[in-house]
Amino acid sequence: MVAAGWPGVHPEWPREVDVPSTSAADGPGTVRRWHLLDNSAQLQRLGLEPAGTLLCVHGNPTWSYLWRTLLAAGSNPAHPWRVVAVDQLDMGFSERTGTFRRLADRINDLGDLTDALGLSGPVVTVGHDWGGVISLGWALAHPDDLAGVVLTNTAVHQPPESDIPAALRLALHPAVHGWGTTTSDAFLRVTHALAHPPLSPDIRAAYMAPYRGADRRAGVGNFVADIPVDAGHPSFAALSGVAERLRGLEVPALMLWGPRDPIFSDKYLKDLAGRLPNATIHRFEGAGHLVAEDRDIATPVFQWLADQGTPALPEPAAPEPVAFTPLWDQLGKLAAGPAATGTAVAEMAADGTVDRSLSWQDLERNILDLAAGLHDAGVERGSRVSLMVPPGVDLTVTLYACLRLGAVVVVADAGLGTKGMSRAVKGATADFLIGIDKALAAASVLGWPGRRISVQDLPAARRRLLGVETSLQALARAGAPASATHVIGAADPDAPAAVLFTSGSTGPAKGVLYTHRQLAAMRDTVAGTFGIRPGARLVAGFAPFALLGPALGAVSVTPDMDVTAPRTLTARALGDAAAAIGARVVFASPAALRNVIDTETGMGGSGREALARIGLLLSAGAPVPEPLLAQVQRLLPLASLHTPYGMTEALPVTDISLGQIRQAAADAAAGTVAGAGNGVCVGWPVQGARVAVIPLAADGSAPGSGPSTAPGVTGEILVSAPHVKEAYDRLWLVQRGSVSVPGWHRTGDVGHFDAAGRLWVEGRLAHIVTAPDATVTPVGAEQAIERLPGIRLAAITGVGPAGTQAVVAVVETLPPVRKAGPATPELAGRVRGAARDAGVDVAAVLAVPAQPTDIRHNAKIDRTRLARWAERVLAGGRPGKP
Repeated sequence: MVAAGWPGVHPEWPREVDVPSTSAADGPGTVRRWHLLDNSAQLQRLGLEPAGTLLCVHGNPTWSYLWRTLLAAGSNPAHPWRVVAVDQLDMGFSERTGTFRRLADRINDLGDLTDALGLSGPVVTVGHDWGGVISLGWALAHPDDLAGVVLTNTAVHQPPESDIPAALRLALHPAVHGWGTTTSDAFLRVTHALAHPPLSPDIRAAYMAPYRGADRRAGVGNFVADIPVDAGHPSFAALSGVAERLRGLEVPALMLWGPRDPIFSDKYLKDLAGRLPNATIHRFEGAGHLVAEDRDIATPVFQWLADQGTPALPEPAAPEPVAFTPLWDQLGKLAAGPAATGTAVAEMAADGTVDRSLSWQDLERNILDLAAGLHDAGVERGSRVSLMVPPGVDLTVTLYACLRLGAVVVVADAGLGTKGMSRAVKGATADFLIGIDKALAAASVLGWPGRRISVQDLPAARRRLLGVETSLQALARAGAPASATHVIGAADPDAPAAVLFTSGSTGPAKGVLYTHRQLAAMRDTVAGTFGIRPGARLVAGFAPFALLGPALGAVSVTPDMDVTAPRTLTARALGDAAAAIGARVVFASPAALRNVIDTETGMGGSGREALARIGLLLSAGAPVPEPLLAQVQRLLPLASLHTPYGMTEALPVTDISLGQIRQAAADAAAGTVAGAGNGVCVGWPVQGARVAVIPLAADGSAPGSGPSTAPGVTGEILVSAPHVKEAYDRLWLVQRGSVSVPGWHRTGDVGHFDAAGRLWVEGRLAHIVTAPDATVTPVGAEQAIERLPGIRLAAITGVGPAGTQAVVAVVETLPPVRKAGPATPELAGRVRGAARDAGVDVAAVLAVPAQPTDIRHNAKIDRTRLARWAERVLAGGRPGKP
């Protein structure tokens, strides 16, 4: 019996091989018949010489069909590889042996097969599920032939502190095992149901084909029974041997993972990453156990194979590195200097008074105390510590204590929303989770990883309920600066320091990895660009700067607000915070500033006077309309208003002031400066940064023809600076794409330069509309529409197939419309006219009560979501909520 006629299987691939067995499960002279999918005949017919062999091993209860996309890709003349996908004995279309084959037998069986095939190096093993362990067993036994390993959702070790997955526990239960895995096809159906999106009927039928009838499913049941649940299991020694020897494997490794897997979750990925610390890792958000079905894995596998044989591309000469001083350098200096007893950090109460504060001396002492306590609790260099603490005194102390220890802080704030934050925390696989009561409760319900530490001391019953081991207060009491000196070493500039998460406004939030050197460069860039020196006094109404303030040596106060929801900052809270420390600098997001203006009448006289003394305001996170800045200027008459452009991967990138924004607008209106207009002017590169663009192609892509700074050339924005991130955390494909232009970070934003060297941002690459006769970037038309009376926010999106898209404008009005849907003829006419003046022909205008914005900034419009909604509405569907 062979695999013939199934979708995606080339007729030349199926073959059967008779293999002499040396397994202890078989008698002397036993020959076993194996079924494989092998593209070697196809390669020969095409006259292609393979670069090597991919040896692909399926798990339970799949078969070699799982690897059909790799077989097809390996037959491509551009990158020919022989791909041998096996059906393990008693599985797929291979022989039913009638014997119980243990893990050691299966590793031995695979060696018998490769001997019979005469398979020699270079070989890259590919494994999934229990096929991952078996492929690794073969890899460890054939070091001379091995060139690399690829793993997808597998495990080599069961952490003793956690149970085996619930699905496997159920399958092993005596009352379920025989019926669920062999008598019936329930185990197969449950496994196939793990695909996201669901398998099509023909693909599902292909997976079921080799297992029609109980007599064909004995191997499925035996595979489950061979799972080593404890040290007494017959296969425990073989599994442990693979797990321990894996630490010495020195070949390249690639892990492609579906985190939505109820069996092999991220904790198993974390274990594998610890055993193969140099492995390349990519997590496909939304993919699950059958990651090879859920996502295209062939493309990344062959990209990775090509990278292994491709020398690194030459990069532009980098500037001489600046002398490294750790992020916390100023804290120690101020604690030991004349300002030691002065306020360092403060947080405000709801009544407008200072709730808590620490002097520089107390801040340094508390950091050292907590560092010692954390070390005693097991936090060490490289430990990942998830911080779920609101900005303020506690977060400041905890953050810097972790950094001083060399731990990697993971900051996934509540601004991602529950779903986004949960996805981020699980993906980062923290060793420790430090949180307030609310975060610890969420961790218990949602299964977030990490040993749990509370901020405050908790009652014993509450501590047990939440699985909390200790508290920051207890650790600080146990620690002492004297002991801290023994556990805090010199900072390694190039060691990982932090994982910060993007807002998730253009897809799942991505973890961005920074080293100590890059965090210090961010501090130095902010200080040098904006002239913030030690002793400055700032109100941190924007979460990133609540953490950066102490590093700048600035007295920092957190206003009474939910920093994860910027629109909660009121004028009164801002004024009270500024008055409390005599602030001269304010950091706030555009949404926060909008609410400050809206609540201006509630501000007291002292707060108004305090704001009148502000000398610098920075607003980042989203574009800030000039009319909003003009209103803010009234409240802060002496302040220089700046709107730096940047992103989680590089903050800041460029800078511009209100006066410069007005000049840019005047230049665009007069047409006196080539390239001025069509977007948001974000100014010039900040200190130490270089910016360029990759010109757009006609289809709206940026193919990478080379960096340009020519005026009027629209393209994807590139950034090069000492403070650009190190990498995307466990997102190798995203990272690979972001650095595909050597020496630059590809931002995904689109813009152009004018003749004065200013950068104009026109939107996101993913939001470009490809109309029949034009490539439309959204921001220029959106700004023109937002200048109309009665329009609060506007979004341009496209509906229809790429290249023939209709341009649709979606507007949020003032006052808001009662129901979302087509705009009135009068409103639609005004919107079309404004867009036409900006060079964009709008086909349809829709109105919504509120635009769908990201949670963190309350300002970035989800245009992808709007596009789906607009398509439904224009097709005659019920509008509902976008």
